[in-house]
Amino acid sequence: MKIAVQVYSVREHINDTETLLKALEEIKKIGYDGVEFAGYFNTDAATIKAKLDELGLVAVGGHIGLGDFEGENLEKTIEFQNILGVKAIGVGGAPHSTMLECAHTGCVLGKAQEYAMEKYGMKVYYHNHCEEFEAMDKGILPIDVIGGCCSLEIDTYWSFHAGMDNYKFITENKDNIILLHVKDGIDGKPKALGEGNCDIPAVVKAAKEIGMEWLIVENDDPVPTGFEDITRSLKYLKSII
Repeated sequence: MKIAVQVYSVREHINDTETLLKALEEIKKIGYDGVEFAGYFNTDAATIKAKLDELGLVAVGGHIGLGDFEGENLEKTIEFQNILGVKAIGVGGAPHSTMLECAHTGCVLGKAQEYAMEKYGMKVYYHNHCEEFEAMDKGILPIDVIGGCCSLEIDTYWSFHAGMDNYKFITENKDNIILLHVKDGIDGKPKALGEGNCDIPAVVKAAKEIGMEWLIVENDDPVPTGFEDITRSLKYLKSII
């Protein structure tokens, strides 16, 4: 099992192409195998790909906007991701407060996945927060509506914080979950891995059982810096895998 990091965790260190490429160097130095992007800072895909290849890093995915998957943007989005070499691309969140919003979000991502799969065998995913596990009308969960249309990336701290049994949810939905965010926290405040109360060993156990290739480390609020935080997280995660 390989470990990537969501680049959002070190966003304080990045503001342009130069600092993005330097951040990739530091991520590799810390010991990560791959990255999930959170924006590209006006950097072209070929430049990023060249740096990834130089460092021996893999782009496992990225968080972009729902609008990037709509209309004329879709083709450009998928071509950009294909140059990066990703097998999946998704959103870090999208409207999901009502059944209508969930249906629209799922429909956009589902159609995008059909296009991406036909063209490059690439999947399109939705990343959750807590609210997707709060029932709407008739007890229906937003995560089930959206996940019925596209692939899922489960943020296992937000699902845990929402009261879900991560082991049960991951294993029961293994056919539709393509990536896992491994995150820790206390009372909704993210922490470095091993410094919160999330059921991380259960997540790792489930990931192994379903044959998950990648685990993605993320911290929305790293302390004292992003690089220091993800260093501690990687050390902890490697100790339990």
